[in-house]
Amino acid sequence: MVVRITGATGASGQYEKNFTLSLSKKVQKLLEDEPQIEVLMTRTDDSFLSQESRDRPKYANKQDADVFLSIHGNTFSDSTVSGTETFYYHKHSRQLAQIIQKHVVEATEFRDRGIKKEELFVVKDTNMPAALIEVGYMTNPQEESKMWTDEFQSRVATSIVKGIKEYREKSEEQGILEWIS
Repeated sequence: MVVRITGATGASGQYEKNFTLSLSKKVQKLLEDEPQIEVLMTRTDDSFLSQESRDRPKYANKQDADVFLSIHGNTFSDSTVSGTETFYYHKHSRQLAQIIQKHVVEATEFRDRGIKKEELFVVKDTNMPAALIEVGYMTNPQEESKMWTDEFQSRVATSIVKGIKEYREKSEEQGILEWIS
């Protein structure tokens, strides 16, 4: 038996995994210009990472990362549902979620669905501040058509980098994290 796991699809039938990888690589490329930030990707190609194995948070914890971000395109059965939202679990992740949400909403110009505390394994199982960003709804045809454009992804990638940098600055001011210079 051959089983192919493709993941969520949007209104057009395109795969969320392709959107998230494209956007994540844009974020990575922008962060390469930041000498004090090292990016460690959990996925750089079309490989599958099982939720059951919890590889993503395990990897982040093993690397002793300072921040963990998980980038997604949301889906829902009602195609009229729209907006950007960010999830966190631990109290020490709330500020990261707020900052990232603010910047991504500004970039997407989608409805601000806010930040929410949820028991999602990628934000629950990490030791460091962690946020899961749902950029927009891929099942909403209007949002999805924007999400696939290079201009939109570049704008969102820039906003995520701004969010990381702002979080870093606030964390240093508050003595929350010891960022390596």
